[in-house]
Amino acid sequence: MTFERIDMEQWPRREHYRYYNEQIRTSYEMNVELDVTKLRKRCRKKGIHFYPAMMYAIMYSINHHENFRMALDEEGHLGVYDICHPSYTIFHKDDETFSDIWTEWNEDFSIFYKDVCRDMKQYKDSKGIKAKPDRPDAFTPVSCVPWVSFTSVGHDTPGPRQMYFPIIVFGRYHEVHDRWMLPFSIMVNHAVADGYHTSMLIHDIQEQCSHCKKWLKK
Repeated sequence: MTFERIDMEQWPRREHYRYYNEQIRTSYEMNVELDVTKLRKRCRKKGIHFYPAMMYAIMYSINHHENFRMALDEEGHLGVYDICHPSYTIFHKDDETFSDIWTEWNEDFSIFYKDVCRDMKQYKDSKGIKAKPDRPDAFTPVSCVPWVSFTSVGHDTPGPRQMYFPIIVFGRYHEVHDRWMLPFSIMVNHAVADGYHTSMLIHDIQEQCSHCKKWLKK
């Protein structure tokens, strides 16, 4: 995992970054429905859990769009990580709480799936909001809310310093005219990504879902 500083004098978005970082701190959200018909069918055919498969489609896309891998280093310089790892939630039915765990990213789905299932099993009874230690600095928060098909999700995330990573939530898929649709929400810091960048990311996630046979071969 490497971190490369951005040359602000050469970066085309430097004025946008400074405006949304120094004058009007702005985050925005996009809420869409993704067509997961083929991914759902493929998972059922192969005996694959949907949650890790959907997470793979998301993280594959994140790791091919640098605007969503940006962060500040210890000296406050903006830069880009070469890869990000998913930091995701698991639910504890016995006390109705959740925990965050993380898994190392791997572009090979079979390896990634095995590692996610291993971590979910290992930490399924570990309570507390941060169950797995040593999370890397380069991470993407992903949550699943499988109990409801929402139309919109809002976040209020004040903090001591700017957060540039996106926050992603997806809900319960539901059937619409013979298609299975998944509610998907992403919160984005406007300093690092505009509507165009977020739209391209969402299109890429949809592409991974629609062409899952390319990577879901297990």
